[in-house]
Amino acid sequence: MSENNLCPCGSGKTYAECCEPIIKGTVKAPTAEALMRARYTSYVVHEIDFIINTCETGEKIAEIDRKATEDWSNKSTWHGLKILSTQKGLEGDDEGIVEFEATYTQKGIRDVHHEIAGFKKVNGEWLYSEGMLRPTTVVREGRKVGRNEPCPCGSGKKYKNCCGKN
Repeated sequence: MSENNLCPCGSGKTYAECCEPIIKGTVKAPTAEALMRARYTSYVVHEIDFIINTCETGEKIAEIDRKATEDWSNKSTWHGLKILSTQKGLEGDDEGIVEFEATYTQKGIRDVHHEIAGFKKVNGEWLYSEGMLRPTTVVREGRKVGRNEPCPCGSGKKYKNCCGKN
């Protein structure tokens, strides 16, 4: 991504003056929201290590699935981040909550990842702690291929006998 491109997080700043310094580790995220924006941008620019490294770790905390995270990042077209609300999570706080929606398309289906995310400051650094997903409506991009139509892959078979098999 070019330094002059607008940051994918939607801040209106360039990538170089917004999320890049946080992702590259030259500055710490000052707030929970700043970390949330940098984590979203990391999915867009495929910086999987940053996503993994900004998750809280510990005995009772589930380990993040690197392969699934990488697949979601790489196989999605990211359309934007919308911060819906924040609670605490400022520079002087130790905990914060960010409610957000991240819109993306995967396998021709446009979806919205709506989450209420919890963040904790550990040793002076904000970390993603936990999240609660909110249900959303999935919207298919383009028309649905009928079972008896030719398969869009070009095999010459009916969709139900080719890519439409369960």
